[in-house]
Amino acid sequence: MARQTAPTLFSADPPGMPVTGFAVAANPLDIPSFEAELRAFREFGKRTRVVAFPDPEVRLPVYVNEFWTSKQRAAHSLHEISYRACFKAQLPRFFITRLTRPDELVHDPFMGRGTTLLEAALLGRRAAGSDLNPLSARLLEPRFDPPEAAEVAARLASFDLERPCVLPEELLVFYHPATLRRIVNLREELIGRRTAGAADRVDRWIQMVATNRLTGHSPGFFSVYTLPPNQAASVRSQRRINERRNQSPPEREVKALILRKTRSLLARLQEVDRTRLANGDPVLLTSSADRTPRIGDGAVRLVVTSPPFLDVVNYRADNWLRCWFNGVDGDKVALWHWARAADWQAAMTRVFRELRRVLAHSGLVAFEVGEVRSGRLLLETLVVPAAREAGLEPLLVLVNDQQFTKTSNCWGVDNRRKGTNTNRVVLLQKA
Repeated sequence: MARQTAPTLFSADPPGMPVTGFAVAANPLDIPSFEAELRAFREFGKRTRVVAFPDPEVRLPVYVNEFWTSKQRAAHSLHEISYRACFKAQLPRFFITRLTRPDELVHDPFMGRGTTLLEAALLGRRAAGSDLNPLSARLLEPRFDPPEAAEVAARLASFDLERPCVLPEELLVFYHPATLRRIVNLREELIGRRTAGAADRVDRWIQMVATNRLTGHSPGFFSVYTLPPNQAASVRSQRRINERRNQSPPEREVKALILRKTRSLLARLQEVDRTRLANGDPVLLTSSADRTPRIGDGAVRLVVTSPPFLDVVNYRADNWLRCWFNGVDGDKVALWHWARAADWQAAMTRVFRELRRVLAHSGLVAFEVGEVRSGRLLLETLVVPAAREAGLEPLLVLVNDQQFTKTSNCWGVDNRRKGTNTNRVVLLQKA
């Protein structure tokens, strides 16, 4: 039976108290054993290459192989919520299964759609995360306590989405008038319930799924053909797309699409998953990655995260429509965005100092970065000195080298010229 209450924002401690440290047993793999596995790794038929770190002044091993699959369907169905520049669930799973034990705390200070936290909970670990964007927690929280599809169907049936309402006319470039009427009515219903403190787990789930269905490039979304669902076109850009494709928004059945996506998300959910998600008891903070005082000193065994990559991704522009639907003023969300490498490095130094505080002794950070500026800048060359300045010791770099995915190409990143070329993970340790 699913829990009827939302996940607590804190661990087993009383409300308002910090997440405390815990007695840490030996990691499943110590670092020498982990490196030995990387060298011997053959799971996908390739041999690991050990190459030099890109900065000749830094002596650090770089292990290159295909360490996890690129197939999305290999991950749990609950992960299938689109978010810009998110990594696949196989990445945190690779580190969590090798470097932590059940019930230990796994943290992501840039949690985005919550891949690390959700995967940690599904693996029987506790989960903590933070993000400046309030949409992050709203996209993640409902998946820790999923309702049954029948509950979602019953709640949707209780909503009157056909009543007359004032339509924001600029959004008609995305939606048929009847579809937009249903979206606006659903938005008002859900925001009203949340504002009144009456929203329950089913309401939060519906809001999450509807947020994920707002725009996309298939009939499974509310909109006409547009950009992939992890980013929203501007009104002006969508008008050009419509003209170029000679298209107009078709009518969509909002309730039916929400229920269809619900069934897809729940497709692989087992009772054991529900139990583990309930025990994951997530810490979901809407806060800056360098200021997480509600996570106690020494509480975290492993951090798996990926920070914003300089000026490659504009999260504010990507999420403007999602913010509107959730009643969030996107202009008031002070998202991090850097144009200069020195500013990015300084911000990461602050983050590493905070991570050092929350990490247990010998705790680890798997810090996924990429290459930017047409491959001229490998961000690991900025991570290593920043981590050392903050008191973390770089151990190695793991490069997951595989064919680039269609989704990544969709968001305007050419595999060999711009943005991330591969998953490049710097492993750091608190001494």
